Amino acid sequence: MIVTTTNTVEGHRITAYHGIAVGEAILGANVFRDLFAGIRDIVGGRSSAYERSLQEARETAMQELQHRASRLGGNAVVGIDLDYEVVGESMLMVSASGTSVTIERV
Repeated sequence: MIVTTTNTVEGHRITAYHGIAVGEAILGANVFRDLFAGIRDIVGGRSSAYERSLQEARETAMQELQHRASRLGGNAVVGIDLDYEVVGESMLMVSASGTSVTIERV
């Protein structure tokens, strides 16, 4: 499945719009506690453990987005937007949203 932040896919024509698809992933309190327990992992102001957790959450949100877009009948997702939000006091939500479309090669 082609996924893109742009509103078109070069070399393809959008033939149908199926609606908005969204995927989410939430990092809970245990993730933050575990990350701070490994604070010595920080090099140059960056925590590779924290970055890996965020990457996994982003990948989960993107996979869920693609699954939902497919269930709507699309074979691509355009206009993807990634958002990161704090939920409550100890959770982080990563959400990916976009428009499920059908594309064909021009």
